[in-house]
Amino acid sequence: MDELRNVSSNPHVRSGDTTPSIMMWVVIALCLPAAYGIYNFGWDAFIIMLLAVISAVATEFIYEKLMKKPVTVKDYSALVTGLLLGMNLPCTVPFWVPIMGSIFAILVVKMLFGGLGQNFMNPALAARCFLIISFPKLMTTYVTDTYSGATPLAALKAGTSVNVTDMIIGKVGGVIGETSMVAIVVGACILILTGVIDLRIPGSYIVSFAVFVLIFGGHGLNLTYLSAQLAGGGLMLGAFFMATDYTTSPITNAGKYVYGIVLGILTGIFRIFGTGAEGVSYAIIIGNLLVPLIERWTLPRAFGIPKKSKKEAKA
Repeated sequence: MDELRNVSSNPHVRSGDTTPSIMMWVVIALCLPAAYGIYNFGWDAFIIMLLAVISAVATEFIYEKLMKKPVTVKDYSALVTGLLLGMNLPCTVPFWVPIMGSIFAILVVKMLFGGLGQNFMNPALAARCFLIISFPKLMTTYVTDTYSGATPLAALKAGTSVNVTDMIIGKVGGVIGETSMVAIVVGACILILTGVIDLRIPGSYIVSFAVFVLIFGGHGLNLTYLSAQLAGGGLMLGAFFMATDYTTSPITNAGKYVYGIVLGILTGIFRIFGTGAEGVSYAIIIGNLLVPLIERWTLPRAFGIPKKSKKEAKA
Protein backbone atom coordinates (compact mmCIF):
# COMPACT_ATOMS: atom_id res chain seq x y z
CA MET A 1 0.00 0.00 0.00
CA ASP A 2 2.85 2.41 0.83
CA GLU A 3 4.18 2.03 -2.68
CA LEU A 4 1.01 3.69 -4.00
CA ARG A 5 1.63 6.85 -1.99
CA ASN A 6 3.81 9.16 -4.01
CA VAL A 7 4.65 12.17 -1.84
CA SER A 8 6.36 14.93 -3.77
CA SER A 9 7.40 18.49 -3.04
CA ASN A 10 5.29 21.48 -3.99
CA PRO A 11 4.13 23.03 -6.24
CA HIS A 12 1.39 20.51 -6.91
CA VAL A 13 0.31 21.70 -10.35
CA ARG A 14 -1.04 19.21 -12.89
CA SER A 15 0.21 19.46 -16.45
CA GLY A 16 0.46 17.26 -19.50
CA ASP A 17 4.12 18.22 -19.88
CA THR A 18 6.82 15.96 -18.48
CA THR A 19 10.16 16.97 -17.00
CA PRO A 20 12.16 15.32 -19.84
CA SER A 21 10.10 17.10 -22.52
CA ILE A 22 10.47 20.49 -20.82
CA MET A 23 14.20 20.02 -20.32
CA MET A 24 14.68 18.89 -23.90
CA TRP A 25 12.99 22.05 -25.18
CA VAL A 26 15.38 24.08 -23.00
CA VAL A 27 18.34 22.21 -24.49
CA ILE A 28 17.04 22.87 -28.02
CA ALA A 29 16.58 26.57 -27.22
CA LEU A 30 20.11 26.78 -25.80
CA CYS A 31 21.66 25.18 -28.88
CA LEU A 32 21.74 28.44 -30.88
CA PRO A 33 23.57 30.61 -28.30
CA ALA A 34 25.84 27.66 -27.50
CA ALA A 35 26.64 27.19 -31.19
CA TYR A 36 27.36 30.88 -31.56
CA GLY A 37 29.66 30.67 -28.55
CA ILE A 38 31.64 27.93 -30.33
CA TYR A 39 31.74 30.05 -33.50
CA ASN A 40 32.82 33.11 -31.54
CA PHE A 41 35.46 31.55 -29.29
CA GLY A 42 36.53 28.33 -31.01
CA TRP A 43 36.67 24.69 -30.01
CA ASP A 44 37.85 25.44 -26.47
CA ALA A 45 34.33 26.71 -25.82
CA PHE A 46 32.88 23.42 -27.09
CA ILE A 47 35.20 21.37 -24.87
CA ILE A 48 34.33 23.45 -21.79
CA MET A 49 30.59 23.02 -22.34
CA LEU A 50 31.03 19.31 -23.07
CA LEU A 51 33.07 18.76 -19.90
CA ALA A 52 30.48 20.65 -17.85
CA VAL A 53 27.65 18.52 -19.25
CA ILE A 54 29.46 15.19 -18.83
CA SER A 55 30.53 16.08 -15.28
CA ALA A 56 27.02 17.13 -14.28
CA VAL A 57 25.37 13.98 -15.64
CA ALA A 58 28.11 11.71 -14.23
CA THR A 59 27.91 13.33 -10.77
CA GLU A 60 24.15 12.81 -10.57
CA PHE A 61 24.42 9.23 -11.83
CA ILE A 62 27.23 8.26 -9.44
CA TYR A 63 25.58 9.91 -6.43
CA GLU A 64 22.26 8.17 -7.00
CA LYS A 65 23.98 4.83 -7.54
CA LEU A 66 26.02 5.16 -4.34
CA MET A 67 22.97 6.28 -2.35
CA LYS A 68 20.88 3.47 -3.91
CA LYS A 69 18.33 5.95 -5.24
CA PRO A 70 16.46 5.84 -8.55
CA VAL A 71 18.65 7.18 -11.34
CA THR A 72 17.10 10.37 -12.73
CA VAL A 73 19.61 11.44 -15.39
CA LYS A 74 17.04 10.62 -18.08
CA ASP A 75 15.00 13.67 -17.06
CA TYR A 76 17.77 15.80 -18.69
CA SER A 77 17.86 18.27 -15.79
CA ALA A 78 21.55 17.55 -15.14
CA LEU A 79 22.20 18.04 -18.85
CA VAL A 80 20.58 21.50 -18.70
CA THR A 81 22.53 22.42 -15.55
CA GLY A 82 25.83 21.40 -17.12
CA LEU A 83 25.09 23.21 -20.37
CA LEU A 84 24.06 26.43 -18.61
CA LEU A 85 27.14 26.31 -16.41
CA GLY A 86 29.40 25.79 -19.42
CA MET A 87 27.77 28.71 -21.20
CA ASN A 88 28.44 30.88 -18.13
CA LEU A 89 32.19 30.29 -18.19
CA PRO A 90 34.92 32.12 -20.12
CA CYS A 91 36.56 30.03 -22.83
CA THR A 92 39.92 30.72 -21.19
CA VAL A 93 39.36 28.72 -17.99
CA PRO A 94 41.34 25.50 -17.43
CA PHE A 95 39.40 22.33 -18.23
CA TRP A 96 39.17 21.35 -14.57
CA VAL A 97 37.03 24.42 -13.80
CA PRO A 98 33.82 23.22 -15.55
CA ILE A 99 34.30 19.80 -13.93
CA MET A 100 34.58 21.29 -10.44
CA GLY A 101 31.67 23.64 -11.09
CA SER A 102 29.38 20.85 -12.29
CA ILE A 103 30.22 18.67 -9.29
CA PHE A 104 29.38 21.56 -6.96
CA ALA A 105 26.15 22.37 -8.83
CA ILE A 106 24.80 18.83 -8.84
CA LEU A 107 26.18 17.40 -5.60
CA VAL A 108 26.03 20.37 -3.22
CA VAL A 109 23.22 22.54 -4.57
CA LYS A 110 20.92 19.90 -6.04
CA MET A 111 21.35 16.36 -4.70
CA LEU A 112 22.17 17.15 -1.06
CA PHE A 113 18.91 19.11 -0.85
CA GLY A 114 16.79 16.28 -2.21
CA GLY A 115 17.26 16.43 -5.98
CA LEU A 116 15.22 18.05 -8.73
CA GLY A 117 12.46 20.29 -7.40
CA GLN A 118 13.97 20.75 -3.94
CA ASN A 119 17.06 22.87 -4.55
CA PHE A 120 16.65 26.38 -3.15
CA MET A 121 18.71 28.17 -5.80
CA ASN A 122 19.62 27.69 -9.44
CA PRO A 123 22.43 25.08 -9.47
CA ALA A 124 24.27 26.47 -12.52
CA LEU A 125 24.32 30.02 -11.19
CA ALA A 126 25.23 28.86 -7.69
CA ALA A 127 28.20 27.01 -9.20
CA ARG A 128 29.20 30.07 -11.20
CA CYS A 129 29.14 32.24 -8.09
CA PHE A 130 31.14 29.57 -6.23
CA LEU A 131 33.77 29.58 -8.98
CA ILE A 132 33.92 33.40 -9.13
CA ILE A 133 34.49 33.59 -5.37
CA SER A 134 37.02 30.74 -5.39
CA PHE A 135 38.91 31.62 -8.58
CA PRO A 136 38.18 35.28 -9.40
CA LYS A 137 41.13 35.74 -11.73
CA LEU A 138 40.31 32.68 -13.84
CA MET A 139 36.62 33.58 -14.01
CA THR A 140 37.19 37.19 -15.08
CA THR A 141 39.85 36.66 -17.75
CA TYR A 142 38.33 37.10 -21.21
CA VAL A 143 41.44 37.75 -23.32
CA THR A 144 41.55 35.52 -26.41
CA ASP A 145 43.24 35.62 -29.80
CA THR A 146 40.16 37.43 -31.13
CA TYR A 147 39.28 39.72 -28.20
CA SER A 148 41.96 41.40 -26.14
CA GLY A 149 40.24 44.45 -24.70
CA ALA A 150 37.78 44.89 -21.85
CA THR A 151 34.31 43.41 -22.11
CA PRO A 152 31.59 45.85 -23.25
CA LEU A 153 30.12 46.16 -19.74
CA ALA A 154 33.56 46.86 -18.27
CA ALA A 155 34.09 49.48 -20.97
CA LEU A 156 30.74 51.08 -20.13
CA LYS A 157 31.68 51.09 -16.45
CA ALA A 158 34.90 52.90 -17.33
CA GLY A 159 33.04 55.44 -19.45
CA THR A 160 34.32 54.13 -22.79
CA SER A 161 32.07 53.97 -25.83
CA VAL A 162 31.01 50.56 -27.16
CA ASN A 163 29.62 49.19 -30.41
CA VAL A 164 26.02 48.28 -29.61
CA THR A 165 25.50 46.51 -32.94
CA ASP A 166 28.41 44.17 -32.23
CA MET A 167 26.96 43.50 -28.78
CA ILE A 168 23.56 42.60 -30.21
CA ILE A 169 25.09 40.29 -32.82
CA GLY A 170 27.66 38.85 -30.41
CA LYS A 171 30.98 39.96 -31.89
CA VAL A 172 32.37 40.78 -28.43
CA GLY A 173 34.27 39.10 -25.62
CA GLY A 174 32.67 37.63 -22.54
CA VAL A 175 31.51 34.25 -21.30
CA ILE A 176 30.71 31.58 -23.86
CA GLY A 177 26.93 31.71 -24.07
CA GLU A 178 25.94 35.28 -23.24
CA THR A 179 27.53 37.34 -26.02
CA SER A 180 24.88 37.11 -28.77
CA MET A 181 21.63 38.82 -27.81
CA VAL A 182 20.08 37.70 -31.11
CA ALA A 183 20.84 34.01 -30.53
CA ILE A 184 19.53 34.15 -26.96
CA VAL A 185 16.28 35.89 -27.92
CA VAL A 186 15.63 33.41 -30.75
CA GLY A 187 16.14 30.57 -28.27
CA ALA A 188 13.83 32.31 -25.79
CA CYS A 189 11.14 32.59 -28.49
CA ILE A 190 11.26 28.80 -28.84
CA LEU A 191 10.53 28.41 -25.12
CA ILE A 192 7.74 30.98 -25.23
CA LEU A 193 6.05 29.48 -28.31
CA THR A 194 6.19 25.97 -26.82
CA GLY A 195 4.74 27.21 -23.53
CA VAL A 196 7.78 26.25 -21.46
CA ILE A 197 8.06 29.81 -20.12
CA ASP A 198 5.95 32.95 -20.28
CA LEU A 199 6.92 36.62 -20.32
CA ARG A 200 5.93 37.51 -16.75
CA ILE A 201 9.34 36.99 -15.18
CA PRO A 202 11.69 37.95 -18.04
CA GLY A 203 9.44 40.82 -19.12
CA SER A 204 9.18 42.38 -15.66
CA TYR A 205 12.90 41.73 -15.10
CA ILE A 206 14.05 43.48 -18.29
CA VAL A 207 11.56 46.38 -18.04
CA SER A 208 12.33 47.11 -14.38
CA PHE A 209 16.06 46.96 -15.10
CA ALA A 210 15.65 49.36 -18.02
CA VAL A 211 13.68 51.80 -15.86
CA PHE A 212 16.31 51.58 -13.12
CA VAL A 213 19.10 52.33 -15.62
CA LEU A 214 17.22 55.31 -17.05
CA ILE A 215 16.66 56.77 -13.58
CA PHE A 216 19.96 55.99 -11.87
CA GLY A 217 22.38 55.24 -14.72
CA GLY A 218 23.60 58.83 -14.91
CA HIS A 219 23.07 59.05 -18.67
CA GLY A 220 19.48 60.30 -18.75
CA LEU A 221 17.48 59.15 -21.78
CA ASN A 222 20.58 57.97 -23.62
CA LEU A 223 19.12 55.05 -25.59
CA THR A 224 22.55 53.94 -26.81
CA TYR A 225 23.72 53.46 -23.21
CA LEU A 226 20.46 51.68 -22.32
CA SER A 227 20.72 49.38 -25.35
CA ALA A 228 24.29 48.48 -24.41
CA GLN A 229 23.22 47.65 -20.87
CA LEU A 230 20.40 45.43 -22.15
CA ALA A 231 22.55 43.64 -24.73
CA GLY A 232 25.64 43.29 -22.57
CA GLY A 233 26.56 40.65 -20.03
CA GLY A 234 24.25 37.91 -18.88
CA LEU A 235 21.00 39.87 -18.65
CA MET A 236 19.19 38.17 -21.54
CA LEU A 237 20.52 34.69 -20.80
CA GLY A 238 19.68 35.08 -17.13
CA ALA A 239 16.23 36.59 -17.70
CA PHE A 240 14.97 33.94 -20.11
CA PHE A 241 16.85 30.79 -19.14
CA MET A 242 17.75 30.99 -15.45
CA ALA A 243 15.35 33.37 -13.71
CA THR A 244 12.48 31.28 -15.14
CA ASP A 245 13.66 28.04 -13.52
CA TYR A 246 10.50 26.35 -12.23
CA THR A 247 11.99 25.22 -8.93
CA THR A 248 13.52 28.51 -7.86
CA SER A 249 10.92 31.01 -9.12
CA PRO A 250 7.43 31.85 -7.78
CA ILE A 251 4.38 29.95 -9.01
CA THR A 252 1.87 32.75 -8.35
CA ASN A 253 1.27 35.20 -11.19
CA ALA A 254 1.64 38.24 -8.93
CA GLY A 255 4.74 36.67 -7.42
CA LYS A 256 6.34 36.33 -10.85
CA TYR A 257 5.97 40.05 -11.48
CA VAL A 258 7.34 40.92 -8.03
CA TYR A 259 10.21 38.49 -8.52
CA GLY A 260 11.10 39.97 -11.90
CA ILE A 261 11.03 43.52 -10.53
CA VAL A 262 13.26 42.49 -7.63
CA LEU A 263 15.75 40.96 -10.06
CA GLY A 264 15.73 44.07 -12.24
CA ILE A 265 16.38 46.37 -9.30
CA LEU A 266 19.12 44.16 -7.86
CA THR A 267 20.86 43.86 -11.24
CA GLY A 268 20.68 47.64 -11.65
CA ILE A 269 22.16 48.20 -8.18
CA PHE A 270 25.03 45.79 -8.83
CA ARG A 271 25.82 47.23 -12.26
CA ILE A 272 25.38 50.94 -11.55
CA PHE A 273 26.55 51.24 -7.95
CA GLY A 274 28.66 48.12 -7.50
CA THR A 275 32.39 47.83 -8.07
CA GLY A 276 31.93 45.22 -10.81
CA ALA A 277 30.35 45.61 -14.22
CA GLU A 278 28.00 42.62 -13.97
CA GLY A 279 25.45 41.49 -11.40
CA VAL A 280 22.95 39.10 -12.99
CA SER A 281 24.19 35.94 -11.27
CA TYR A 282 24.10 37.40 -7.77
CA ALA A 283 20.77 39.11 -8.42
CA ILE A 284 19.11 35.84 -9.42
CA ILE A 285 20.66 33.92 -6.51
CA ILE A 286 19.39 36.52 -4.02
CA GLY A 287 16.02 36.48 -5.79
CA ASN A 288 15.89 32.69 -5.40
CA LEU A 289 16.31 33.09 -1.64
CA LEU A 290 13.44 35.59 -1.53
CA VAL A 291 10.99 33.35 -3.42
CA PRO A 292 9.37 31.78 -0.29
CA LEU A 293 8.69 35.26 1.10
CA ILE A 294 7.37 36.52 -2.24
CA GLU A 295 5.01 33.55 -2.56
CA ARG A 296 3.81 34.00 1.00
CA TRP A 297 2.69 37.56 0.31
CA THR A 298 1.29 36.95 -3.18
CA LEU A 299 -0.60 33.72 -2.52
CA PRO A 300 -4.24 34.34 -3.50
CA ARG A 301 -6.85 33.93 -0.78
CA ALA A 302 -9.36 31.13 -1.03
CA PHE A 303 -12.72 32.23 -2.45
CA GLY A 304 -15.13 33.41 0.25
CA ILE A 305 -12.54 33.92 2.97
CA PRO A 306 -12.33 37.60 4.01
CA LYS A 307 -9.03 39.32 4.62
CA LYS A 308 -8.07 39.42 8.29
CA SER A 309 -7.90 42.75 10.04
CA LYS A 310 -4.66 43.86 11.70
CA LYS A 311 -6.07 43.06 15.16
CA GLU A 312 -7.12 39.55 14.07
CA ALA A 313 -3.73 38.96 12.45
CA LYS A 314 -1.92 39.92 15.68
CA ALA A 315 -4.20 37.69 17.72
